[in-house]
Amino acid sequence: MDDISELALKIIEESNDVLETKEIQGKIEISIKDITRTKLFARLNNLRGEGLIKGKFVGPGKGVWIWWKPLLLNKGGKE
Repeated sequence: MDDISELALKIIEESNDVLETKEIQGKIEISIKDITRTKLFARLNNLRGEGLIKGKFVGPGKGVWIWWKPLLLNKGGKE
């Protein structure tokens, strides 16, 4: 796992709310300056594929991706 993946995972695990890709990018840019949305999106999808985070595309048209830790929405709710 590279630095981008590690930071993204840490940010999502520490959050008690769903986060948009743009929010995660803003927090990572504090530590890593050369991050692009494409790089981050690829790392987030890899983390989702490994089952470490959950992600979903929401909204019409271009919409946005939201990300959360696996147990966040399972507390009495449906994913």
